[in-house]
Amino acid sequence: MLKVLIVDDEPSNIQGLVRYVDWRGLGYDKPATMESAEEALEAMRASAFDVLISDVSMPGMNGIELVAEAKKLHPHLQVLMISGYNEFEFVQDAIHVGAQAYVLKPLKMDEVSGRLAGFRETLEKMRSLVEQTSELEKKVSESLKLVRERFVNDLIAEIPQTDEMLASWNGLMALPDVARGFQLVVFGLDHFLSSGKDAKDRILLASGFKQMVEVGLSGASTEPMFLAQLTPDEIAVLLFEQTPESRARTEKRLPFVQSMLLEQYGATATVGCGRAGSRWEDVPLHYKEIKFMMAKARLVADGQIVRHDYADRSEFRDFRLREEFMPTILKLMESGDSAKVGAYMNRILDALLAQEPASFSYVQAFGMSFLSELIRNLKWKNDADGEMNILMWRRMLDCGSTGQIILLLVDYVERYMTVEKKERQNQQHNLVRRIADFIEERLQENWTVKQLAEAFSLNASYLSVLFKREMGKTISEFVQETRIARARELLKDPGIKVYEVADRVGIQTSAYFTYLFKKLVGCTPQEYRDYH
Repeated sequence: MLKVLIVDDEPSNIQGLVRYVDWRGLGYDKPATMESAEEALEAMRASAFDVLISDVSMPGMNGIELVAEAKKLHPHLQVLMISGYNEFEFVQDAIHVGAQAYVLKPLKMDEVSGRLAGFRETLEKMRSLVEQTSELEKKVSESLKLVRERFVNDLIAEIPQTDEMLASWNGLMALPDVARGFQLVVFGLDHFLSSGKDAKDRILLASGFKQMVEVGLSGASTEPMFLAQLTPDEIAVLLFEQTPESRARTEKRLPFVQSMLLEQYGATATVGCGRAGSRWEDVPLHYKEIKFMMAKARLVADGQIVRHDYADRSEFRDFRLREEFMPTILKLMESGDSAKVGAYMNRILDALLAQEPASFSYVQAFGMSFLSELIRNLKWKNDADGEMNILMWRRMLDCGSTGQIILLLVDYVERYMTVEKKERQNQQHNLVRRIADFIEERLQENWTVKQLAEAFSLNASYLSVLFKREMGKTISEFVQETRIARARELLKDPGIKVYEVADRVGIQTSAYFTYLFKKLVGCTPQEYRDYH
């Protein structure tokens, strides 16, 4: 049974809830009751509750402050607030600190029961999710094949494998000593989606494909293989401690897997064998190389076995520049994230100079292509930028070393980022200032973030993030602070009553105005007026 705590300074409200709600029928124990928030907080420190029902307005600590503290103690606590019609503005703050629902006085027991039933369903789902997660963790720990498959998927997806991450993987399985060498082998079914097979045949083929690769390569190495089905028609296998003998055994088994696929399913498969590697971070590049040479081989015929020496290394680098490097660097530059651009630029240059020594003529050709793509794709704003492009071309032709070309490319990217960042910041600053002026001019009106976003043709989430970054506060905080700042000026005029001040700054009730003013200023509006 679930445990519930009712907090209200009016005993009649507590008695009505205790007496007229069918607690046991809803799955709850008889509720505990308190008449002050301070008492309730002590009770929650001593014991865990599933549901809290609290009045908003109470002497001393109010319901909002109680919920904020209670959520720190029990983050999954379900909260139902009780509010009078003239206290409705408190509800926004209550939801902000973690209340899930509210009901208005006079209380309707059917409505309260409906909320409690919803809470019970939410809590049951949360507990079920925790149990399922625990069960899944148990299954994962028991299934080495599943863990290895997930590990290979993460490597190929270039998810960073920090020392901490590798240690956690090692806790689930014994990672082999990668420094002793590995080889990546990729199997790809030819024409999987255009083979004319129906859904059932494709499911059977994908399942049989994995089984045949697993059986065909078992025992090829003394170390266990790490096999992952990346897609229904593609399997990647990491083989470790690849001595000449184990490589020879692997090579003999590849045609066997191909012939069995053809015999059982009438399907051909192209197989790519990568070069030797010795670091986990090498895996994604090896995978890309293999995919490139498999695609090139398929232009000639299906069902081939291709090896790492099949592909021209410079041809592969050109392919990466065109299909991988340029689209990514352009996207990052347009996003304005200088740190990510710098990191990715270093990655491009490392790839350019890695493996074998790159000749000056090759680096110059790469630099010309890179610069050409940047100039063609980036949108410069004025003629001065066009002149800079011409200057960059001249400087490229005047470069006499690989180092000079690299510095030139880095300089071009940094210049663009500096100009673009300044332009973007100016635009964002002006936009947020216009929105702030708009809010100040309409302080008596209650605009939602969604309505503001629509008024300025923006996405609501983007507006919230942009406003917080530019102003250092949320839109809600800005509105509250602006209203209270305006109220402080109006309170200095003794001819304006306190409730009139509240109305002029867009706060509908004197009670909420007093609560908010004291929260932000430290005293009540009347105390502030008396002092000044």
